Amino acid sequence: MDNEIIVGLDIGTTKIACFVGMRTENRKVKILGFGKTESVGVENGVVKSITGTADSITKAVEEASEQSGVIIDEVWVGIAGQHIKSNPSHGSIMVPSDHTLIEQEDVDRLIDEQYNIQLPPGEEIIHVFAQQYYVDREPLNREIPPVGVAGKNLEADFHMVTANVQNLQYIKYAVQRAGLKIKGVVLEPIASAKAVLDDSDRDAGVAMVDIGGGTTDIAVFYDGIIRHTSVLPLAGNAITNDIREGCNILKKQAENLKVKFGSCLVQAVSENDVISIPGIRSQSSREIYVKTLAGIINARTKMIMEQVGYEIKLSGYSNKLIAGVVLTGGGAQLKNIKDLCELITTTDTRIGIPNEHLDPESFSFAELAHPMYATGIGLVLYGLEQAESEREHGGNEEEEPENIHTKDGHVDMFANMAETTAEPQKPAEENDNAKKDKSKGFEKVLGRFFNSVFNEGIDD
Repeated sequence: MDNEIIVGLDIGTTKIACFVGMRTENRKVKILGFGKTESVGVENGVVKSITGTADSITKAVEEASEQSGVIIDEVWVGIAGQHIKSNPSHGSIMVPSDHTLIEQEDVDRLIDEQYNIQLPPGEEIIHVFAQQYYVDREPLNREIPPVGVAGKNLEADFHMVTANVQNLQYIKYAVQRAGLKIKGVVLEPIASAKAVLDDSDRDAGVAMVDIGGGTTDIAVFYDGIIRHTSVLPLAGNAITNDIREGCNILKKQAENLKVKFGSCLVQAVSENDVISIPGIRSQSSREIYVKTLAGIINARTKMIMEQVGYEIKLSGYSNKLIAGVVLTGGGAQLKNIKDLCELITTTDTRIGIPNEHLDPESFSFAELAHPMYATGIGLVLYGLEQAESEREHGGNEEEEPENIHTKDGHVDMFANMAETTAEPQKPAEENDNAKKDKSKGFEKVLGRFFNSVFNEGIDD
């Protein structure tokens, strides 16, 4: 379906947002509608209260459905949280003697075998990204895919992303309780990168840093390939809590101060500017120096940026990031955060806004062109690319998409769920009975997502 409609669901610590979008003729993404509500039951990117989160999801989805005129029954979901881990791995297989050349099934078998790697108890692989292929011990140039090369031994270096099984289950239960099916789960920095980066960024080398409410997500790209991922448990909420405790005010007041008057650099604010904070009930108002506020914000933001810098160095690509650092997420709206990032990481920095891939006729275009919506819009982009990849490779609704690998025998939290594939999203008037199907079996789709260097699901 050329006009297939995709729904992205961003389950964040401070907000839950739902985006309904489709591809336009100019290859942009048109957002047909979106809904946003306060996130209840999510802490540092992890679902704690299934009921509370489900209720928030329902509100956001209902708003997006009403605006777009689309009945929503399946979603692409972003995942983050401190439980996310990334590790390198190396795989090797012998090519069957009856294969004169390496075939696609050989590459698939090599990737499948990565899911047999022994993991710590309670961890599940969610992404496997190929970094470098080798044929008969010789590395292949990135422009040369292994399929069609003559050789008897096929190897590859991989970047693996794992998540806590229980936390994955909680996401699944919350989405299911909201009457929805999960089409796929995507690491949030990968989704955000879809919205704010282009091919030239990824080829040149770039670190994408998404500063949300509960977590700061990092993805490092070089030579068109994702090289490193990390999720830090510090973000915007930590800054707000510091202001609340340091100024002895309400959390809502602290958040307003951060957004309206906050600065990441003490030297960038006036020495004598004062903010008046209304007192509670009969209490008199309080005065807070803007410089004091900036000092509190600077201390925490500096700590976050130091950890970001450490992760970039840990990736091994700190000296190769020609495109620098791209900051996005709600935290990227803090005044002078770009300057602080450059001071700490000694790397050129810009703010990533998800408007490059948006069609100007999108619903509330001006509002959506904001860093805080990068993940949600990126999820729509990711889902569209997966759907296009399926069509390109002749997939159909009965077959498993090429980029989703489910390894037989591997622990799968959805093993007892019905293996049904939902119909594409349709306008409400074309799908009056769709809501009746919401209680049916939940799709077994938290499988294994991988994107090879040569079939780049994240670099298209």
